[in-house]
Amino acid sequence: MIANMKESLYQFLSQLGATQETIEQAVALAEPMELPTRHVLLNQGESPAYCYFLLEGSCHACYLTAEGKQFSKEFYWDQDVLIGFESLISGQPSPYLLETLSASRLLALPISLLNQWRDEGNPLYIRLLERQLIYKEQKERFMLMHSPEERYQLFAANFSDLQTRIADYQIASYLGITPISLSRIKKRLEEE
Repeated sequence: MIANMKESLYQFLSQLGATQETIEQAVALAEPMELPTRHVLLNQGESPAYCYFLLEGSCHACYLTAEGKQFSKEFYWDQDVLIGFESLISGQPSPYLLETLSASRLLALPISLLNQWRDEGNPLYIRLLERQLIYKEQKERFMLMHSPEERYQLFAANFSDLQTRIADYQIASYLGITPISLSRIKKRLEEE
């Protein structure tokens, strides 16, 4: 089982063009984890010690307010990388909570390894950063260029599998709308 988990990481890093040395280093340091639903990987306000490669399952990053509100930052699913670049670069605690949404299998990589790659100018670090930047720009465009109904339709079309794994209030938060608005949108679309 552990060998299969590490093989998945090996393949993923190979696809990103990592050198054999970098891959071997990551695989050697990777700590396998099998976690239940709603397991907190990182509390808001904590300094991260790890980043994660999600082999199987789903995870959620969200901001929590003092008033008890939750704002979804991101969802992660099979074969995804969970890196808090803001904390990594600034050295500050995480501004968000990171948790599993389902039973999940992950590999934990020490943040010190990513810091080493950054300090060395390792091309893998640059590729991971570029990957995140592209995703963030796509999400920004998604939020700015589409109405709430269009955002829901795009989410449903592009992430149909994820939609069955998460609650409506989380989808609404991710789309930047209230759960009531999402319910109305879904009802309107069902009637059409």
